[in-house]
Amino acid sequence: MTENRHEESIATLKTFLQPWHDAVEAPGDAQRKVLHALLEGYARTDYGKSHGAAHIETIADYRRSFPVTTYEEYKPLIQRVMAGETGLLLNEEPIGWAITRGTTGDDSKFIPMTPTDLQMRISAGRAMLNYVVGNRCYEVLEGANLNLNFPSVVGTVKVGDKDLEYGYSSGIYLKHVSAFTPIRSVPTQEEIDALGGSKSVRAWEARFELAYQKCKDENVTMVGGVSPTAIMFGRYLHRAHRIYPRDIWKVRIMTLGSVPGINTREEPALRALYGQADIREIYGATEGMFGQQRDNRKAWVPNYDQFFFEVQTRRGIKMLHEMKPRELGSLVVSTPVLARYKIGDLILSIRPPYFRCIGRERWWTPLDYAWGEFMTFNLGRL
Repeated sequence: MTENRHEESIATLKTFLQPWHDAVEAPGDAQRKVLHALLEGYARTDYGKSHGAAHIETIADYRRSFPVTTYEEYKPLIQRVMAGETGLLLNEEPIGWAITRGTTGDDSKFIPMTPTDLQMRISAGRAMLNYVVGNRCYEVLEGANLNLNFPSVVGTVKVGDKDLEYGYSSGIYLKHVSAFTPIRSVPTQEEIDALGGSKSVRAWEARFELAYQKCKDENVTMVGGVSPTAIMFGRYLHRAHRIYPRDIWKVRIMTLGSVPGINTREEPALRALYGQADIREIYGATEGMFGQQRDNRKAWVPNYDQFFFEVQTRRGIKMLHEMKPRELGSLVVSTPVLARYKIGDLILSIRPPYFRCIGRERWWTPLDYAWGEFMTFNLGRL
């Protein structure tokens, strides 16, 4: 790479990351801008019109007009969108559907994706690219990213008279990060999708073997995906080939999500398998990519420039960025598709802008988190 090309690449990466950094410096201003943009979209939907989206000026107006709504309450509307009433919730035609892995209930949730929503999912690459820029280790991007994500295409669903693909959000994120950033993922998401959407042990072993065969001669410098899957892959590699990832690759950075405690509970297993790679947590869901770790502190920082974040606390509803250190609340997020959506995750404010998702909204979750902090000797430290 020539010096000019190198400098251009650095400038491009900084441009990609700057909106996030600017929003973190002034979250109040960023959140008001995001709400204004979201309301413009809601005003073009039947749901938004019924709640007076076009006439809302302030955050207080928004709270009075739009109720906090769970997936179960949105579900009948989503089913009508799936039946062809796209204008009910969407101001753009849907181009696909993201589904959950069924870990939060008996059935997978289906979330429609629009072009605007899909473009926002590129933010899944922020943690890795911010690491590269912050540490000036641009050579990391010359290596490969070991792709251990779920399939981005599992099947099709009929929406009105159209057949649209649906798949898991982790694979969808990876596909678009690879398409719009310098991150080169191996195997490609298309190669993973070709193996089918099953979650069986045999299906995962086929994906793991594909990843090994495609990457064994590669310079793997990055690992991205779901943390438990990364651990499963490392154990599979030892069981099937009598080697560990650390034996064949020098991984510099792992960007992982899906479970609480990646930097604490999961860290010992990840380091035993992959060596002394730096770990960066990402916090995302089927509904969107909400934040990512930006430095060595063991917590993620919200994407204030993309989503509108509120939390329900014991003292009532407040903005996420208004939380006090050690305060706990249930996340309410507004996306281009879902207004004031109560996702069901408990968020702990460590020290704004640093937060952790400690688990699902259940009575025992704070106790489980506290026990995990004690057992790992982390005790709430960043």
